[in-house]
Amino acid sequence: MSDPIGAARASLGGLSTAGLEQDGAKRYTVDIGKGAPTEGAGSFGETMTGFINQVSDAQDQAGALRDALLRGEHVELHRVTSAAAEARIALDLMVELRNKVLDAYRTLVNMQG
Repeated sequence: MSDPIGAARASLGGLSTAGLEQDGAKRYTVDIGKGAPTEGAGSFGETMTGFINQVSDAQDQAGALRDALLRGEHVELHRVTSAAAEARIALDLMVELRNKVLDAYRTLVNMQG
C-alpha cells in the first residue's frame, strides 16, 4: 500500500514533523458508536457533555488569549488567531453534530407517524 504522506515528506527534503504533536495542539474527540460498548464507557449524554465542555474550554482559552493581547501582555498574535480558529472550528463541528442528531431524530419521528 502506498504512503502518500511519506512520499510528500520525502519530496520536501526530509521535512520533519517532530514537535508538531507536542505544540499544544488540541484534539477534539467524539466517540459515538465505535465498536462494542466497554465497561466504563459513558452514555451518549455524557459523551456529548464532554464534547460541549471541550468546545467551551476552547472558547474560554481563545477569549483569555484575546483579552491578554488587548491588555498589552506579551502574547504572540499567531497563538491568539490559532486559538480563535480552533474555537470556531470546534463550535462549527458541534453545530453540525447537533444538526445531524436532529435530522436523525426527525427521521425516526417520521418513521413512526
